[in-house]
Amino acid sequence: MKKSLRIIENLKNIIEEYQCPGCVCGCDISCYKKGYDDDSIECSKHVGRIFLGMPIGFNRLGMCKETKIHIFEKPSWEYGMFNIPVWKFLDKNGNTLLRGLCPRTNYPWIHILIGNHLDKIDCLEITQKDIDGMD
Repeated sequence: MKKSLRIIENLKNIIEEYQCPGCVCGCDISCYKKGYDDDSIECSKHVGRIFLGMPIGFNRLGMCKETKIHIFEKPSWEYGMFNIPVWKFLDKNGNTLLRGLCPRTNYPWIHILIGNHLDKIDCLEITQKDIDGMD
């Protein structure tokens, strides 16, 4: 399989794993439409209030109904006072999950960074034990 086909297949699997399980469209990604940000690859047509493909702590919106998942192949947002990562977690697939907030606009977000980028993000790292103890 050519490298580009492997990358496309990997991105399809990532979207199906993290985003589609909580979508009202189910796990059929034939409705896929690229995200609005040039660097992101998430499905912009995702509709759902619970992110069933995510671990506890990353899978619930609570009062923040506008939370969106953004999927990146590498960190592309500048994290600082306007984009503050709060939690980072390396999941079972070896991908970095971030939960954060843009406090100026009160916009909560979840970022999925493909691969291990824990060393590039300055925030609290949670473990599987932390996640298991949340509920």
